Amino acid sequence: MRARDLGIRIGRLEPGAANAITDVEGVHVGHTTLTEGESVRTGVTVVVPPEESLFAGAHRLNGNGELTGLEWIRDSGLLTTPVAITNTHSVGVVRDALVAAAEHGLDDDRWSLPVVGETWDGFLNDINGFHVKPEHVASALASAGRGPIEEGAVGGGTGMICHGFKGGIGTASRVVDGWTLGALVQANHGRRGRFRVDGAPVGERIGADRVPLPELDWDGGTGSIIVVLATDAPLLPGQCERLGRRAAYEAVIDAVEESILNALLAAETM
Repeated sequence: MRARDLGIRIGRLEPGAANAITDVEGVHVGHTTLTEGESVRTGVTVVVPPEESLFAGAHRLNGNGELTGLEWIRDSGLLTTPVAITNTHSVGVVRDALVAAAEHGLDDDRWSLPVVGETWDGFLNDINGFHVKPEHVASALASAGRGPIEEGAVGGGTGMICHGFKGGIGTASRVVDGWTLGALVQANHGRRGRFRVDGAPVGERIGADRVPLPELDWDGGTGSIIVVLATDAPLLPGQCERLGRRAAYEAVIDAVEESILNALLAAETM
């Protein structure tokens, strides 16, 4: 179930064919989802760009979540690897696995600084069990495809909580003057009372008496979100960085907001 299946249209712009980041030509997405017993809820998601080197930019609203490889993007303005998202304590193994995957197609004197982001899934996952392995990254890369993509409690979003509901991976797209903008989120943030859907105070109306909040040590005051944007518009690195800022503040928020809602609608209960 997605937002538009329920008749919810956020903003005035039309989406692309799949209403996903994969509407941008050449962008592929793959997941590996790990669930085992009552304690393993994690995985990895990869966004594979269409070319080896693309103009790129980055923006952070605060220090969570962490991404590797951003200093090279800030210095060169180039993205030279896939973008992967996982849990906080698996960033290292996912980064190393992306380097290893790149080595198969690189000369001996080439190097790689992969972009890997994280959000914390330790409330629902045995995060110190280090369950994400190199083969799971390889599997996500091998499964990466175009068109509609799986959302909700999948890939890196498997163990996420968003606004006191089950969070995870969501995506959406918008077409602007013939150019396509796609967003993919790993949503793991927000207090219940702050949840809005196209301005409607949904979080205030669905209180803990109707849908209980998570137990354990979750207090709703922490968390983060990773947003990956892709576009076929001819943007320079500085413009890409500005676009990233708008993901938090301005027009791009329509696609991001719909991505978050799609993640929530697609996710399973905790």
